[in-house]
Amino acid sequence: MSNTKLRFCFIVTGIFSVLLANAQRDSTQSISITTEYQPVLRNAAKLNFSGTHLPADTNRTVAPYYIPPQNLFYAYQPIPLRPLALVQDTNLYLGNRHFIKAGVGNYTTGYAAAGLGFGDGKKYLLNITGNFVSSKGKDIEFQNFYNLNAKAAGSYFINQNELYGSLCLAKNDYSRYGYNHTLYNYSKADVIQHLQELNLTAGFRNLAENSLGVNYNPNIAVDFYASVDNLSERTININLPAELTINKQFSASAEIKADLTRYSTKGYIPNNYFFNNNVVQILPLVKYNGDAFQLNAGIIPTWDNGRLSLLPNIYGEAFLPDKNFSVQAGIVGALNKNTYRNLSLRNPYLLHNNTQVNTKETEIYGGLKTTLGKHFNLSAKLGIVSYNNIALFINDTATDSKGFLIAYEPTAGNLRIHTDASYILQDKLSLTASLTMNGYTGIDVNKKAWHTLPMEFNGSVRYWPLKKLMLKGDLYMFAAPKYIEKGGTHDFTGNASDLSLGAEFTINRQFCVWLNANNLFSNKYERWHNYPVYGINVLGGIIVRF
Repeated sequence: MSNTKLRFCFIVTGIFSVLLANAQRDSTQSISITTEYQPVLRNAAKLNFSGTHLPADTNRTVAPYYIPPQNLFYAYQPIPLRPLALVQDTNLYLGNRHFIKAGVGNYTTGYAAAGLGFGDGKKYLLNITGNFVSSKGKDIEFQNFYNLNAKAAGSYFINQNELYGSLCLAKNDYSRYGYNHTLYNYSKADVIQHLQELNLTAGFRNLAENSLGVNYNPNIAVDFYASVDNLSERTININLPAELTINKQFSASAEIKADLTRYSTKGYIPNNYFFNNNVVQILPLVKYNGDAFQLNAGIIPTWDNGRLSLLPNIYGEAFLPDKNFSVQAGIVGALNKNTYRNLSLRNPYLLHNNTQVNTKETEIYGGLKTTLGKHFNLSAKLGIVSYNNIALFINDTATDSKGFLIAYEPTAGNLRIHTDASYILQDKLSLTASLTMNGYTGIDVNKKAWHTLPMEFNGSVRYWPLKKLMLKGDLYMFAAPKYIEKGGTHDFTGNASDLSLGAEFTINRQFCVWLNANNLFSNKYERWHNYPVYGINVLGGIIVRF
Protein backbone atom coordinates (compact mmCIF):
# COMPACT_ATOMS: atom_id res chain seq x y z
CA MET A 1 0.00 0.00 0.00
CA SER A 2 2.73 2.25 0.85
CA ASN A 3 4.57 1.48 -2.40
CA THR A 4 1.45 2.08 -4.39
CA LYS A 5 1.00 5.55 -2.81
CA LEU A 6 4.64 6.39 -3.42
CA ARG A 7 4.42 5.54 -7.13
CA PHE A 8 1.30 7.61 -7.46
CA CYS A 9 3.04 10.62 -5.97
CA PHE A 10 5.99 10.31 -8.38
CA ILE A 11 3.68 10.03 -11.39
CA VAL A 12 1.67 13.09 -10.34
CA THR A 13 4.85 15.06 -9.75
CA GLY A 14 6.28 14.14 -13.17
CA ILE A 15 3.07 15.07 -14.97
CA PHE A 16 3.01 18.42 -13.16
CA SER A 17 6.66 19.12 -14.12
CA VAL A 18 5.99 18.35 -17.80
CA LEU A 19 2.98 20.62 -17.80
CA LEU A 20 4.95 23.38 -16.12
CA ALA A 21 7.81 23.10 -18.68
CA ASN A 22 5.38 23.25 -21.58
CA ALA A 23 3.83 26.36 -20.09
CA GLN A 24 7.25 28.15 -20.24
CA ARG A 25 7.78 27.43 -23.96
CA ASP A 26 7.03 30.06 -26.73
CA SER A 27 3.88 29.00 -28.43
CA THR A 28 4.32 31.49 -31.32
CA GLN A 29 4.32 29.87 -34.74
CA SER A 30 5.88 31.30 -37.97
CA ILE A 31 5.00 30.86 -41.61
CA SER A 32 7.67 31.25 -44.34
CA ILE A 33 6.45 32.63 -47.67
CA THR A 34 8.71 32.36 -50.69
CA THR A 35 8.06 34.65 -53.69
CA GLU A 36 9.99 36.40 -56.56
CA TYR A 37 8.18 39.83 -56.27
CA GLN A 38 10.13 42.70 -54.69
CA PRO A 39 8.33 46.07 -54.12
CA VAL A 40 10.24 49.22 -55.25
CA LEU A 41 9.54 53.01 -55.28
CA ARG A 42 9.01 54.74 -58.62
CA ASN A 43 11.45 57.43 -59.67
CA ALA A 44 10.08 60.95 -59.21
CA ALA A 45 9.16 62.79 -62.37
CA LYS A 46 12.01 65.26 -63.35
CA LEU A 47 11.00 68.87 -63.83
CA ASN A 48 12.68 70.39 -66.89
CA PHE A 49 13.05 74.21 -66.81
CA SER A 50 13.24 75.99 -70.12
CA GLY A 51 15.66 78.97 -70.01
CA THR A 52 14.41 82.36 -71.29
CA HIS A 53 16.18 85.72 -71.70
CA LEU A 54 15.58 88.31 -68.99
CA PRO A 55 13.46 91.24 -70.14
CA ALA A 56 15.46 94.40 -70.89
CA ASP A 57 15.34 97.03 -68.11
CA THR A 58 16.11 100.56 -69.22
CA ASN A 59 15.35 102.13 -65.83
CA ARG A 60 18.61 102.42 -63.92
CA THR A 61 18.26 102.36 -60.18
CA VAL A 62 20.46 105.08 -58.70
CA ALA A 63 21.29 104.52 -55.08
CA PRO A 64 21.21 107.75 -53.07
CA TYR A 65 24.73 108.72 -52.04
CA TYR A 66 25.66 112.21 -50.88
CA ILE A 67 29.15 113.45 -51.63
CA PRO A 68 30.12 116.38 -49.39
CA PRO A 69 30.96 119.64 -51.17
CA GLN A 70 34.60 119.77 -52.19
CA ASN A 71 35.15 123.18 -50.67
CA LEU A 72 36.52 122.54 -47.24
CA PHE A 73 39.26 125.08 -47.92
CA TYR A 74 37.43 128.32 -48.46
CA ALA A 75 38.25 131.17 -50.76
CA TYR A 76 41.86 132.07 -51.17
CA GLN A 77 42.50 135.72 -50.65
CA PRO A 78 43.73 137.57 -53.74
CA ILE A 79 47.50 137.85 -53.58
CA PRO A 80 49.03 141.02 -55.04
CA LEU A 81 51.80 140.34 -57.50
CA ARG A 82 53.98 143.11 -56.12
CA PRO A 83 55.66 141.80 -52.94
CA LEU A 84 54.59 143.66 -49.83
CA ALA A 85 55.92 143.88 -46.30
CA LEU A 86 55.92 140.62 -44.38
CA VAL A 87 52.88 140.08 -42.19
CA GLN A 88 53.64 138.81 -38.72
CA ASP A 89 52.50 135.22 -38.23
CA THR A 90 53.37 133.11 -35.21
CA ASN A 91 51.89 129.96 -36.75
CA LEU A 92 55.02 128.26 -38.00
CA TYR A 93 55.07 125.58 -40.67
CA LEU A 94 57.17 122.56 -41.57
CA GLY A 95 56.60 122.49 -45.34
CA ASN A 96 59.34 123.42 -47.79
CA ARG A 97 61.94 124.28 -45.20
CA HIS A 98 64.41 126.09 -47.47
CA PHE A 99 63.87 127.99 -50.70
CA ILE A 100 65.30 130.77 -52.83
CA LYS A 101 63.22 132.71 -55.34
CA ALA A 102 64.76 135.20 -57.76
CA GLY A 103 63.70 137.09 -60.86
CA VAL A 104 64.24 140.11 -63.10
CA GLY A 105 62.01 142.24 -65.27
CA ASN A 106 61.61 145.47 -67.15
CA TYR A 107 61.73 148.84 -65.37
CA THR A 108 65.10 147.60 -64.09
CA THR A 109 63.21 145.40 -61.67
CA GLY A 110 65.03 142.97 -59.43
CA TYR A 111 63.32 140.54 -57.11
CA ALA A 112 64.59 138.04 -54.54
CA ALA A 113 63.06 136.06 -51.71
CA ALA A 114 64.39 133.35 -49.43
CA GLY A 115 63.27 131.19 -46.55
CA LEU A 116 65.01 128.88 -44.09
CA GLY A 117 63.36 126.56 -41.57
CA PHE A 118 64.87 124.77 -38.59
CA GLY A 119 63.55 122.56 -35.81
CA ASP A 120 61.46 119.41 -35.50
CA GLY A 121 58.18 121.02 -34.45
CA LYS A 122 58.20 119.14 -31.16
CA LYS A 123 60.88 120.92 -29.18
CA TYR A 124 61.44 124.11 -31.12
CA LEU A 125 60.92 125.83 -34.48
CA LEU A 126 62.70 128.68 -36.22
CA ASN A 127 61.80 130.26 -39.55
CA ILE A 128 63.82 132.96 -41.29
CA THR A 129 62.33 134.69 -44.34
CA GLY A 130 63.05 137.78 -46.37
CA ASN A 131 62.35 139.49 -49.67
CA PHE A 132 63.64 142.33 -51.78
CA VAL A 133 62.25 144.21 -54.79
CA SER A 134 63.18 147.44 -56.54
CA SER A 135 62.15 149.22 -59.75
CA LYS A 136 62.99 152.40 -61.64
CA GLY A 137 60.48 154.22 -63.81
CA LYS A 138 61.27 155.44 -67.32
CA ASP A 139 58.73 158.16 -68.03
CA ILE A 140 58.85 160.15 -64.79
CA GLU A 141 61.99 161.20 -62.97
CA PHE A 142 62.47 159.57 -59.55
CA GLN A 143 59.58 157.12 -60.11
CA ASN A 144 61.50 154.57 -58.07
CA PHE A 145 60.91 152.36 -55.06
CA TYR A 146 62.95 149.94 -52.97
CA ASN A 147 61.60 147.40 -50.45
CA LEU A 148 63.63 145.12 -48.20
CA ASN A 149 62.01 142.99 -45.48
CA ALA A 150 63.39 140.29 -43.19
CA LYS A 151 61.79 138.28 -40.42
CA ALA A 152 62.83 135.63 -37.91
CA ALA A 153 60.09 133.87 -35.95
CA GLY A 154 60.55 131.03 -33.50
CA SER A 155 58.80 128.90 -30.92
CA TYR A 156 60.00 126.81 -28.00
CA PHE A 157 57.61 124.20 -26.59
CA ILE A 158 57.50 123.54 -22.84
CA ASN A 159 55.01 121.12 -21.24
CA GLN A 160 51.98 121.82 -23.46
CA ASN A 161 52.92 125.50 -23.64
CA GLU A 162 54.60 127.60 -26.30
CA LEU A 163 57.06 130.40 -25.81
CA TYR A 164 57.22 132.35 -29.06
CA GLY A 165 58.82 135.48 -30.43
CA SER A 166 59.80 137.27 -33.61
CA LEU A 167 62.12 139.93 -34.98
CA CYS A 168 61.16 141.93 -38.08
CA LEU A 169 63.23 144.43 -40.04
CA ALA A 170 61.98 146.57 -42.92
CA LYS A 171 63.57 149.24 -45.10
CA ASN A 172 61.36 150.90 -47.71
CA ASP A 173 62.44 153.80 -49.90
CA TYR A 174 59.91 155.86 -51.85
CA SER A 175 60.40 158.98 -53.93
CA ARG A 176 57.84 161.78 -53.84
CA TYR A 177 57.77 162.24 -57.61
CA GLY A 178 54.22 163.64 -57.73
CA TYR A 179 55.04 167.27 -58.56
CA ASN A 180 55.22 169.45 -61.66
CA HIS A 181 58.65 168.62 -63.06
CA THR A 182 58.68 171.69 -65.32
CA LEU A 183 58.19 174.09 -62.40
CA TYR A 184 60.38 172.42 -59.81
CA ASN A 185 63.90 171.06 -60.11
CA TYR A 186 64.50 168.71 -57.20
CA SER A 187 67.42 166.43 -56.49
CA LYS A 188 67.00 162.85 -55.33
CA ALA A 189 67.77 163.88 -51.75
CA ASP A 190 64.88 166.37 -51.87
CA VAL A 191 62.24 163.77 -52.71
CA ILE A 192 63.46 160.54 -51.12
CA GLN A 193 61.51 159.07 -48.21
CA HIS A 194 63.42 156.48 -46.15
CA LEU A 195 61.03 154.43 -44.01
CA GLN A 196 62.56 151.98 -41.56
CA GLU A 197 60.99 149.65 -39.01
CA LEU A 198 62.15 147.33 -36.24
CA ASN A 199 59.56 145.12 -34.55
CA LEU A 200 60.04 142.76 -31.60
CA THR A 201 57.36 140.44 -30.22
CA ALA A 202 57.24 137.84 -27.45
CA GLY A 203 54.47 135.77 -25.94
CA PHE A 204 53.52 132.68 -23.98
CA ARG A 205 50.41 130.56 -24.61
CA ASN A 206 48.99 127.15 -23.77
CA LEU A 207 48.62 124.54 -26.50
CA ALA A 208 46.31 122.13 -24.63
CA GLU A 209 43.36 122.87 -22.40
CA ASN A 210 44.33 122.77 -18.74
CA SER A 211 42.33 121.39 -15.82
CA LEU A 212 40.68 124.78 -15.24
CA GLY A 213 39.57 125.10 -18.87
CA VAL A 214 41.41 128.41 -19.23
CA ASN A 215 43.31 129.46 -22.35
CA TYR A 216 45.85 132.27 -22.08
CA ASN A 217 48.18 134.13 -24.42
CA PRO A 218 49.91 137.14 -22.84
CA ASN A 219 52.15 138.90 -25.34
CA ILE A 220 54.04 142.11 -25.90
CA ALA A 221 55.26 143.89 -29.03
CA VAL A 222 57.66 146.80 -29.35
CA ASP A 223 57.82 148.70 -32.63
CA PHE A 224 60.29 151.37 -33.76
CA TYR A 225 59.25 153.23 -36.91
CA ALA A 226 61.05 156.15 -38.50
CA SER A 227 61.34 158.35 -41.52
CA VAL A 228 65.08 158.86 -41.52
CA ASP A 229 66.20 162.39 -40.58
CA ASN A 230 62.57 163.49 -40.22
CA LEU A 231 60.57 161.74 -37.52
CA SER A 232 60.41 158.68 -35.29
CA GLU A 233 57.63 156.76 -33.62
CA ARG A 234 57.82 154.19 -30.82
CA THR A 235 54.89 151.94 -29.97
CA ILE A 236 54.45 149.37 -27.20
CA ASN A 237 51.55 146.92 -27.41
CA ILE A 238 50.63 144.84 -24.35
CA ASN A 239 47.89 142.21 -24.65
CA LEU A 240 46.62 140.09 -21.75
CA PRO A 241 43.90 137.75 -23.05
CA ALA A 242 42.26 134.81 -21.26
CA GLU A 243 39.37 132.54 -22.19
CA LEU A 244 37.34 130.20 -19.97
CA THR A 245 35.39 127.27 -21.42
CA ILE A 246 32.26 126.75 -19.30
CA ASN A 247 30.71 123.89 -21.28
CA LYS A 248 30.22 122.85 -24.88
CA GLN A 249 27.98 125.83 -25.60
CA PHE A 250 29.21 128.62 -23.36
CA SER A 251 32.56 130.30 -22.92
CA ALA A 252 33.75 133.65 -21.66
CA SER A 253 36.82 135.71 -22.42
CA ALA A 254 38.45 138.89 -21.26
CA GLU A 255 41.38 140.88 -22.58
CA ILE A 256 43.27 143.96 -21.55
CA LYS A 257 45.02 145.93 -24.30
CA ALA A 258 47.43 148.80 -23.93
CA ASP A 259 48.64 150.54 -27.11
CA LEU A 260 51.15 153.26 -26.20
CA THR A 261 52.78 155.47 -28.85
CA ARG A 262 55.39 158.23 -28.63
CA TYR A 263 55.86 160.48 -31.69
CA SER A 264 58.61 163.04 -32.30
CA THR A 265 60.08 165.00 -35.20
CA LYS A 266 63.47 166.58 -35.76
CA GLY A 267 64.88 169.27 -38.01
CA TYR A 268 61.54 170.99 -38.66
CA ILE A 269 61.30 174.75 -38.81
CA PRO A 270 60.09 176.59 -36.82
CA ASN A 271 59.23 173.89 -34.27
CA ASN A 272 59.47 170.17 -33.75
CA TYR A 273 56.52 168.11 -32.50
CA PHE A 274 56.39 165.75 -29.53
CA PHE A 275 53.23 164.02 -28.30
CA ASN A 276 51.82 160.73 -27.04
CA ASN A 277 48.95 158.69 -28.43
CA ASN A 278 47.81 156.12 -25.86
CA VAL A 279 44.81 153.79 -26.01
CA VAL A 280 43.75 151.32 -23.30
CA GLN A 281 40.88 148.85 -23.75
CA ILE A 282 39.11 146.16 -21.72
CA LEU A 283 37.33 143.53 -23.81
CA PRO A 284 34.94 141.24 -21.88
CA LEU A 285 32.99 138.82 -24.08
CA VAL A 286 30.45 136.02 -23.55
CA LYS A 287 30.13 133.42 -26.31
CA TYR A 288 27.35 130.95 -27.08
CA ASN A 289 28.00 128.30 -29.70
CA GLY A 290 24.89 126.22 -30.41
CA ASP A 291 23.61 124.14 -33.27
CA ALA A 292 21.03 126.72 -34.36
CA PHE A 293 22.98 129.94 -33.80
CA GLN A 294 26.12 131.52 -32.42
CA LEU A 295 26.17 134.68 -30.34
CA ASN A 296 28.97 136.89 -29.03
CA ALA A 297 28.06 139.69 -26.65
CA GLY A 298 30.22 142.23 -24.92
CA ILE A 299 31.09 145.88 -24.49
CA ILE A 300 34.50 147.52 -24.82
CA PRO A 301 35.41 150.33 -22.40
CA THR A 302 38.06 152.35 -24.24
CA TRP A 303 40.26 155.14 -22.96
CA ASP A 304 41.45 157.22 -25.93
CA ASN A 305 44.14 159.48 -24.50
CA GLY A 306 42.18 159.63 -21.26
CA ARG A 307 38.71 160.05 -22.83
CA LEU A 308 36.37 157.16 -21.99
CA SER A 309 33.98 155.74 -24.56
CA LEU A 310 31.98 152.50 -24.64
CA LEU A 311 32.14 150.52 -27.88
CA PRO A 312 29.51 147.85 -28.63
CA ASN A 313 30.65 144.35 -29.49
CA ILE A 314 27.56 142.22 -30.21
CA TYR A 315 27.35 139.93 -33.22
CA GLY A 316 25.92 136.55 -34.11
CA GLU A 317 25.06 134.06 -36.80
CA ALA A 318 21.94 131.89 -37.22
CA PHE A 319 21.87 128.67 -39.25
CA LEU A 320 18.86 127.31 -41.11
CA PRO A 321 18.39 123.59 -40.35
CA ASP A 322 19.35 121.21 -43.17
CA LYS A 323 20.29 124.20 -45.33
CA ASN A 324 23.68 125.58 -46.32
CA PHE A 325 22.51 129.03 -45.36
CA SER A 326 23.16 131.37 -42.46
CA VAL A 327 22.18 134.90 -41.47
CA GLN A 328 24.56 137.31 -39.77
CA ALA A 329 23.90 140.49 -37.82
CA GLY A 330 25.66 142.66 -35.31
CA ILE A 331 26.67 146.02 -33.96
CA VAL A 332 30.41 146.40 -33.45
CA GLY A 333 32.70 149.26 -32.61
CA ALA A 334 36.42 149.85 -33.07
CA LEU A 335 39.01 152.52 -32.42
CA ASN A 336 41.51 152.93 -35.26
CA LYS A 337 44.79 154.50 -34.20
CA ASN A 338 46.02 157.07 -36.70
CA THR A 339 49.70 156.70 -35.98
CA TYR A 340 52.21 157.73 -38.61
CA ARG A 341 53.10 154.08 -39.19
CA ASN A 342 49.50 153.01 -39.80
CA LEU A 343 48.80 155.92 -42.14
CA SER A 344 52.06 155.69 -44.10
CA LEU A 345 51.48 151.99 -44.77
CA ARG A 346 48.37 153.12 -46.65
CA ASN A 347 50.00 156.14 -48.30
CA PRO A 348 53.84 156.13 -48.31
CA TYR A 349 53.98 159.74 -49.54
CA LEU A 350 52.64 161.10 -46.26
CA LEU A 351 54.27 164.15 -44.67
CA HIS A 352 54.82 164.49 -40.93
CA ASN A 353 51.91 164.84 -38.50
CA ASN A 354 51.31 167.90 -36.38
CA THR A 355 48.85 165.93 -34.28
CA GLN A 356 47.24 162.51 -34.11
CA VAL A 357 43.51 161.97 -33.62
CA ASN A 358 42.12 158.45 -33.55
CA THR A 359 39.03 157.36 -35.47
CA LYS A 360 36.06 155.81 -33.68
CA GLU A 361 34.00 153.55 -35.93
CA THR A 362 30.63 151.92 -35.19
CA GLU A 363 28.91 149.60 -37.66
CA ILE A 364 25.42 148.09 -37.65
CA TYR A 365 25.29 145.31 -40.22
CA GLY A 366 23.33 142.37 -41.51
CA GLY A 367 24.29 139.75 -44.03
CA LEU A 368 24.04 136.21 -45.25
CA LYS A 369 26.31 133.31 -46.19
CA THR A 370 25.40 130.36 -48.35
CA THR A 371 26.82 127.46 -50.30
CA LEU A 372 25.24 126.83 -53.69
CA GLY A 373 25.79 123.37 -55.05
CA LYS A 374 29.01 121.63 -54.17
CA HIS A 375 31.62 124.23 -55.02
CA PHE A 376 30.19 127.77 -54.91
CA ASN A 377 30.24 129.99 -51.81
CA LEU A 378 28.63 133.40 -51.49
CA SER A 379 28.43 135.99 -48.73
CA ALA A 380 26.99 139.49 -48.68
CA LYS A 381 26.83 142.17 -46.01
CA LEU A 382 25.12 145.54 -45.74
CA GLY A 383 26.38 147.89 -43.07
CA ILE A 384 25.67 151.39 -41.81
CA VAL A 385 28.88 152.88 -40.47
CA SER A 386 29.30 156.02 -38.40
CA TYR A 387 32.69 157.70 -37.92
CA ASN A 388 34.11 160.17 -35.48
CA ASN A 389 37.29 161.90 -36.71
CA ILE A 390 37.78 159.92 -39.90
CA ALA A 391 41.24 160.53 -41.43
CA LEU A 392 41.29 161.78 -45.05
CA PHE A 393 44.35 162.24 -47.29
CA ILE A 394 44.78 165.56 -49.11
CA ASN A 395 47.62 166.91 -51.26
CA ASP A 396 49.71 169.66 -49.71
CA THR A 397 48.39 172.32 -52.07
CA ALA A 398 50.11 175.10 -50.11
CA THR A 399 53.45 173.97 -51.59
CA ASP A 400 54.22 171.68 -54.55
CA SER A 401 51.46 169.07 -53.87
CA LYS A 402 53.91 166.16 -53.84
CA GLY A 403 53.27 165.31 -50.19
CA PHE A 404 50.06 164.43 -48.36
CA LEU A 405 48.55 165.77 -45.19
CA ILE A 406 45.81 164.39 -42.95
CA ALA A 407 42.47 166.18 -42.67
CA TYR A 408 40.02 164.98 -40.03
CA GLU A 409 36.25 164.97 -40.54
CA PRO A 410 34.49 165.24 -37.14
CA THR A 411 31.48 163.10 -38.07
CA ALA A 412 30.62 161.10 -41.18
CA GLY A 413 28.50 158.17 -42.28
CA ASN A 414 28.95 155.38 -44.78
CA LEU A 415 26.54 152.93 -46.40
CA ARG A 416 28.84 150.00 -47.07
CA ILE A 417 28.07 146.91 -49.15
CA HIS A 418 30.51 144.03 -49.28
CA THR A 419 30.24 140.71 -51.11
CA ASP A 420 32.55 137.72 -51.44
CA ALA A 421 32.20 134.80 -53.84
CA SER A 422 34.35 131.76 -54.51
CA TYR A 423 34.28 128.65 -56.65
CA ILE A 424 36.61 125.85 -55.52
CA LEU A 425 36.97 122.65 -57.55
CA GLN A 426 39.19 120.39 -55.46
CA ASP A 427 42.83 121.25 -56.21
CA LYS A 428 42.21 121.99 -59.90
CA LEU A 429 40.50 125.37 -60.01
CA SER A 430 39.99 128.30 -57.67
CA LEU A 431 37.97 131.42 -58.49
CA THR A 432 37.49 134.24 -55.98
CA ALA A 433 35.98 137.70 -56.16
CA SER A 434 35.19 140.48 -53.70
CA LEU A 435 33.36 143.77 -54.13
CA THR A 436 33.13 146.70 -51.73
CA MET A 437 30.95 149.76 -52.31
CA ASN A 438 31.06 152.85 -50.10
CA GLY A 439 28.60 155.72 -49.99
CA TYR A 440 29.94 158.43 -47.70
CA THR A 441 27.50 160.96 -46.28
CA GLY A 442 27.54 163.82 -43.79
CA ILE A 443 30.88 165.24 -44.97
CA ASP A 444 30.75 168.94 -44.02
CA VAL A 445 34.17 170.28 -43.05
CA ASN A 446 36.05 168.71 -45.98
CA LYS A 447 33.17 168.78 -48.51
CA LYS A 448 34.24 165.42 -49.96
CA ALA A 449 35.69 162.16 -48.64
CA TRP A 450 39.10 162.81 -50.20
CA HIS A 451 40.95 159.80 -51.66
CA THR A 452 38.41 157.24 -50.42
CA LEU A 453 37.26 154.57 -52.88
CA PRO A 454 33.56 154.51 -53.85
CA MET A 455 34.01 151.03 -55.32
CA GLU A 456 36.76 148.43 -55.12
CA PHE A 457 36.88 145.01 -56.81
CA ASN A 458 39.35 142.14 -56.50
CA GLY A 459 39.24 138.99 -58.60
CA SER A 460 41.56 136.01 -58.71
CA VAL A 461 41.80 132.71 -60.59
CA ARG A 462 44.17 129.78 -60.08
CA TYR A 463 44.03 126.85 -62.51
CA TRP A 464 46.11 123.65 -62.61
CA PRO A 465 45.68 122.06 -66.08
CA LEU A 466 48.60 119.80 -65.19
CA LYS A 467 49.94 118.71 -61.85
CA LYS A 468 53.15 120.65 -62.46
CA LEU A 469 51.64 123.71 -64.15
CA MET A 470 49.67 126.51 -62.51
CA LEU A 471 48.08 129.37 -64.45
CA LYS A 472 46.89 132.42 -62.57
CA GLY A 473 45.22 135.75 -63.12
CA ASP A 474 44.30 138.75 -60.97
CA LEU A 475 42.02 141.69 -61.69
CA TYR A 476 41.95 144.83 -59.57
CA MET A 477 39.53 147.69 -60.22
CA PHE A 478 38.33 150.77 -58.36
CA ALA A 479 36.15 153.78 -59.04
CA ALA A 480 37.82 157.17 -59.22
CA PRO A 481 38.40 158.85 -55.85
CA LYS A 482 38.09 162.60 -55.42
CA TYR A 483 41.01 164.90 -54.66
CA ILE A 484 41.38 168.59 -53.84
CA GLU A 485 43.37 171.05 -55.95
CA LYS A 486 44.82 174.46 -55.30
CA GLY A 487 42.10 177.02 -54.85
CA GLY A 488 39.72 174.52 -53.26
CA THR A 489 38.46 172.94 -56.49
CA HIS A 490 38.25 169.17 -56.75
CA ASP A 491 38.36 166.51 -59.42
CA PHE A 492 38.55 162.73 -59.92
CA THR A 493 41.77 160.76 -60.41
CA GLY A 494 40.13 158.38 -62.91
CA ASN A 495 38.89 154.81 -62.80
CA ALA A 496 41.41 151.99 -62.56
CA SER A 497 41.62 148.49 -63.99
CA ASP A 498 44.71 146.35 -63.54
CA LEU A 499 44.92 142.85 -65.06
CA SER A 500 47.80 140.52 -64.25
CA LEU A 501 48.54 137.06 -65.62
CA GLY A 502 51.13 134.55 -64.53
CA ALA A 503 52.30 130.95 -64.64
CA GLU A 504 54.42 128.58 -62.57
CA PHE A 505 55.89 125.31 -63.82
CA THR A 506 57.47 122.75 -61.51
CA ILE A 507 60.42 121.06 -63.20
CA ASN A 508 61.14 118.68 -60.31
CA ARG A 509 61.15 118.72 -56.54
CA GLN A 510 63.95 121.28 -56.44
CA PHE A 511 63.31 123.65 -59.34
CA CYS A 512 60.37 125.74 -60.50
CA VAL A 513 60.15 128.57 -63.05
CA TRP A 514 57.64 131.43 -62.91
CA LEU A 515 56.49 134.40 -64.99
CA ASN A 516 54.23 137.35 -64.14
CA ALA A 517 52.87 140.03 -66.46
CA ASN A 518 51.27 142.96 -64.64
CA ASN A 519 48.98 145.83 -65.69
CA LEU A 520 48.30 144.32 -69.11
CA PHE A 521 45.85 147.14 -69.90
CA SER A 522 48.74 149.59 -69.43
CA ASN A 523 46.36 151.78 -67.45
CA LYS A 524 48.58 154.26 -65.62
CA TYR A 525 45.97 154.98 -63.00
CA GLU A 526 46.47 157.03 -59.84
CA ARG A 527 45.53 155.64 -56.46
CA TRP A 528 46.96 158.84 -55.00
CA HIS A 529 46.74 162.06 -57.01
CA ASN A 530 49.91 162.91 -58.98
CA TYR A 531 51.30 159.38 -58.56
CA PRO A 532 50.64 157.27 -61.68
CA VAL A 533 51.70 153.62 -61.56
CA TYR A 534 53.92 151.77 -64.03
CA GLY A 535 52.60 150.53 -67.35
CA ILE A 536 52.96 146.93 -68.52
CA ASN A 537 55.68 145.22 -66.52
CA VAL A 538 56.92 141.65 -66.88
CA LEU A 539 58.85 139.73 -64.24
CA GLY A 540 60.16 136.17 -64.38
CA GLY A 541 62.58 133.91 -62.59
CA ILE A 542 63.26 130.63 -60.84
CA ILE A 543 62.53 128.97 -57.48
CA VAL A 544 65.01 126.57 -55.87
CA ARG A 545 63.91 124.38 -52.95
CA PHE A 546 66.33 122.44 -50.79
